[in-house]
Amino acid sequence: MRLDDFDDNINVEDQRGQGGGGFGFGGGGGGGGLLFGLLPLVMSRFGCGGVVVLLLVMAVFGGLGGLGGGGVQTGAPTQIGQPQRSGTDVKSSCTVDAASKSACNAFSSADRTWAALFQRSGERFVKPKLVFYGGSGRSGCGAAQSAMGPFYCPTDQGIYLDTSFFDELANRFGAKGDFAQDYVIAHEFGHHIQNLLGASDKVHQIQRSGSQVEGNAASVRLELQADCYAGVWAAQNRDRLEPGDVQEGMTAAHAIGDDTLQQQSQGRVVPDSFTHGTSAQRMRWLQKGLDSGDPAQCDTFSGAI
Repeated sequence: MRLDDFDDNINVEDQRGQGGGGFGFGGGGGGGGLLFGLLPLVMSRFGCGGVVVLLLVMAVFGGLGGLGGGGVQTGAPTQIGQPQRSGTDVKSSCTVDAASKSACNAFSSADRTWAALFQRSGERFVKPKLVFYGGSGRSGCGAAQSAMGPFYCPTDQGIYLDTSFFDELANRFGAKGDFAQDYVIAHEFGHHIQNLLGASDKVHQIQRSGSQVEGNAASVRLELQADCYAGVWAAQNRDRLEPGDVQEGMTAAHAIGDDTLQQQSQGRVVPDSFTHGTSAQRMRWLQKGLDSGDPAQCDTFSGAI
């Protein structure tokens, strides 16, 4: 995808090289048995996106994953307000390497696109921030760990990314190409849009008050809407798409379906535990956003999905 270089006025925070405090399971260590034991915890809290890198680590030690579908990290109240700049120099942070620049370019494009869409609809748009970290970091929702994969924190309105995830995305999951990476950023940006519009709050209430199955079902609808919003962003920038981009996105969406990930990791599929949707559902809603370019067509909360 031919994106313009990032704008200098995007909100970027860089925690790389600062160390980070975490709660003990990073992308780098531990035995396969320990990591496998953490799968239910990571799946329930962070969805497939969180399981992705954890599974990749497991593969190294003898083998779930999710691609950039990271999801929303919960555990703290949602607060909507203008995020504060961290003092990070945008240009230096976004040009650390090619992966950082790619992430900033996609983030900046999504920022401009959604600001314009909100202005058209008369809604108030609040800029999120892109937070780079390496291995471990800190978020308004708690510790940030590579094992979580990319994720969005509604409390501080941050999209958290360890760019090493892009390597795993291509090499382990076969989702290569710049548009696969852009899809990751656009999906997480979609969670920010849900936060601004109130969809995230509704789902979190269901998760707090309903059963585990009800909470999982609500999470699936939230994640599929974020996929659709990623498609809307791409459709709004259709003139920037290159041959093969859409297929790269579909390959990525298929790779992170709950059914595909569960079949690969445990040899069986448990639909009631789905938190992000099947491969077919993720591809379908990404395509719906691409075809329509209209956020109103991304209502995953009404009817069948």
